[in-house]
Amino acid sequence: MKCKISRNAAKILRAELDKPENEGKLLRVVVTHKHGDHAHYGMEVDEPKEGDAIVETDKDIRVLLAENEPLLDGVRIDYFYVPEEGFAISNPSKGNHGDH
Repeated sequence: MKCKISRNAAKILRAELDKPENEGKLLRVVVTHKHGDHAHYGMEVDEPKEGDAIVETDKDIRVLLAENEPLLDGVRIDYFYVPEEGFAISNPSKGNHGDH
């Protein structure tokens, strides 16, 4: 499984993961809703569970993805400052280039 994190997103995520209350935990990306051939995604800080893939990224952030959810393979996590500040998770490898 693959996951890509932009530089802006990695900066924000690293600050959250480095908090004392998150010691030993990893970033988890989840499918919050799916219809047809695309999904909407969310994130949380969590511990690995059975059925998880632990994906290494080039930003030195390990990400938990459920191995049985094909719409998670290839997710991309971005962080934008404009037009409004926040995360955007998409999966271009599955034809999902953002929420509609």
